[in-house]
Amino acid sequence: MVRRLDVTGAAGVRLAAWEFTNERARGERREQAPHAPEPGVLLLHGLMGRASHWAPTARWLADRHRTVALDQRGHGLSDKPPAGPFTREAYVADAAAAVEQLGLGPVTLIGHSMGALTAWQLAAERPDLVHALVICDMRASALGAATQREWQDWFRRWPVPFASLADVRTWFGQDDPWVERPNPARGEFFAEVMTERPDGWYPVFDPAQMLTSRETWVHDAHWESLAQVRCPTLVVRGLDGELGRAEAQEMVRVLPHGAYAEIPDAGHLLHYDHPEAWREAIEPFLNGVLTS
Repeated sequence: MVRRLDVTGAAGVRLAAWEFTNERARGERREQAPHAPEPGVLLLHGLMGRASHWAPTARWLADRHRTVALDQRGHGLSDKPPAGPFTREAYVADAAAAVEQLGLGPVTLIGHSMGALTAWQLAAERPDLVHALVICDMRASALGAATQREWQDWFRRWPVPFASLADVRTWFGQDDPWVERPNPARGEFFAEVMTERPDGWYPVFDPAQMLTSRETWVHDAHWESLAQVRCPTLVVRGLDGELGRAEAQEMVRVLPHGAYAEIPDAGHLLHYDHPEAWREAIEPFLNGVLTS
């Protein structure tokens, strides 16, 4: 079962959160330990993502833990304030608000890409709220101004509006110049972030707001905040993802309690297009930290 929860984020921005529950499993846990706090997990998607991208992960986590996925500001069904802010501080404050208002803390944070950066910055700033952390394919080094220009050009190439969801799947799965070989899962990923208007299909987000959000982290390195994370942390990468092996292993070395996992044949969307391998990669770590 999935139910919507509302969170008030920084500057009063309304955020949509989604709790995934297995009532039978929850009832059994309460019978076995009626007064024990239920371990909380918060899932944070990446740039352009939404909470529903975590559905396979959330469903198996809900068998054993209280599991919530957040639509971050500017994404999904959360508010998209025209004037923002879309700063790092705002995203981190929103995540903290979700943990506190939903009573999830101390929480295990699982973040993908931008969501992983938000997760480790929250863990660094508010260690009282975070029990453990999973970083999925996010770099600690600066990406640089050139990548921002590449993203601007990429957004301009989108053939919006799309005539149908089939066209969305085809373009992002094979016709997009950024696709090196056909990737149906990528097409499905982007189909989930489209909404229909009278003249066709558009992204649920504003590309200009995505660029503004990205602008706040691509120019800087984030090693200092990573080194301040004191909780157990797993760094996960796909062999064909954006996080290289050498950098991932350096991130593990910098982390006071870091561990490493990688998924063969996976790209940036490793949690989405390889859900079984993703589960195998992170479940041993979660079993350790969520029962300790």
